[in-house]
Amino acid sequence: MGASDSSSHTDACKILLVGDIGRAFLDTDAARRLPCEIHGNISDAIDAAAKNNFTAVAVVISGTAAKLNSDLKSLRAASASAKIVLLAQMHQEPLAIQLVGSTFNGAALADDYLVCPVQAGGFYESVVSTRPRPKVELPAAPPVARPMDARIKQLEKLATEDDLTGLKNRRYIWEFARQIIEHARKENGRVTLLIFDIDNFKHYNDVYGHSAGDEILKQAAVLMQRSCRAHDVVGRIGGDEFAAVFWDDPRRKALAEQTERRSAAVDHPREAIFVAKRFRKELGKAELHLLGPEGKGVLTISGGLASFPRDGSTMQQLFRQADTALLDAKRSGKNRIYLVGRPKSDIADVE
Repeated sequence: MGASDSSSHTDACKILLVGDIGRAFLDTDAARRLPCEIHGNISDAIDAAAKNNFTAVAVVISGTAAKLNSDLKSLRAASASAKIVLLAQMHQEPLAIQLVGSTFNGAALADDYLVCPVQAGGFYESVVSTRPRPKVELPAAPPVARPMDARIKQLEKLATEDDLTGLKNRRYIWEFARQIIEHARKENGRVTLLIFDIDNFKHYNDVYGHSAGDEILKQAAVLMQRSCRAHDVVGRIGGDEFAAVFWDDPRRKALAEQTERRSAAVDHPREAIFVAKRFRKELGKAELHLLGPEGKGVLTISGGLASFPRDGSTMQQLFRQADTALLDAKRSGKNRIYLVGRPKSDIADVE
């Protein structure tokens, strides 16, 4: 991909876009109309960074991850004063976080990251919001991203996070599941979806009040996150219903810490079952002080598991299959996890 013609703009707020922008933007034609220079080849981009005064350098992670660390060092050396922003798919967010936290010669390898896909107008506003900039006639739709401007960042947080528990919301979970299934399809990977809810939750709300019910939901969110690795995604998808997406992180060994709670050698979906069972035990032991003595130690969950590619090839199919398994678990006495396509007794007894 060659450089775009942006001679009509000043260099003061000019952006260097690196990589395949079709993987990052919802509207690539609008992205090409930005005051930017686009290079699909990293070597050309490094040369351009050394010759021009860019306000920011935005790097599309997809297609460049193999030697991204060394490429970012070269870009930082060539354009020390520019912001470096990573454009990451949702499943690449752990890698983006790691790179933002890494340093080279006393400077961060990257200054921030945006979660793709992004709108061109919102992207430009996010990257250059702290610098004087020419007016760009593009739709100013909020980006599905992590912008640098504090006001826009708060709006993005409200759009993707559940305000009660701090988990990802239904919108984020559905889009993440769609992206990660597409990634797994290309990489021959695995994805397991767990959908679960808290048994008899309405009873707790009725007996102890909504404040106690909210406490249950918040504590359940904390316990589930503790049971999962950082790159797996947990969300609240409505009421007392939650979802967790387990997937193969190709950089798991580099990102994993000694405190990781799940063995990388255990396969899906058995690995996800172990997490769900551990979470059930932790929930049963939780000190739910708002419920009083009678409420302690009696909470349980029921859940359903479905895996790609065995149980479905799309996000919609996995959600449908996992929801069916959840209903089977409820009908069979609750306090259990069911897996599509397995004998019920096998799942209820897994420890």
